[in-house]
Amino acid sequence: MPEVPTLPWGPALRQPDRFTCGPACVVVARMLDDPAYAARALPRFGPEVLETHRQVTAWPRLLGTPPWEVARLLPGRHRVVPARHDPGAGWDGASVGSALFVGSATLPRHVVLVLAADGDDRELYDPAHGGRVRRTRAQAAGHTLGLSGWDHLWAVVAPR
Repeated sequence: MPEVPTLPWGPALRQPDRFTCGPACVVVARMLDDPAYAARALPRFGPEVLETHRQVTAWPRLLGTPPWEVARLLPGRHRVVPARHDPGAGWDGASVGSALFVGSATLPRHVVLVLAADGDDRELYDPAHGGRVRRTRAQAAGHTLGLSGWDHLWAVVAPR
């Protein structure tokens, strides 16, 4: 798997509250895309994530961030691809820079960011703990992702 650019993975990149996993993924994606932004944002990661969350339009903050807003805020152009009924196909479409919406069998609850893709494997940034984790297509298809307690892939916000 290709090497992921150096960031201080771990507590320094943990989302500042329970509702900002999507904005945390957006900020990390922006930092990976733009070193000058990373230099400004990294020392104030929590406030930068909260400011990004304030940029979400017409959506209650306590409900997190909807996929279309993550698509709007990520660097580059992105599209939302539903994956709930075919998580394997959704996983196949998850390339570097994609945001994955995961949750329970009934609701999406968390967002992670694809850092690297190699065949069926994906290296992910999980903002709940700020670290990197590796998951496989089989885990997505089998609803055993175990991403901060969430197993079901709901949607992929993929680069166009």
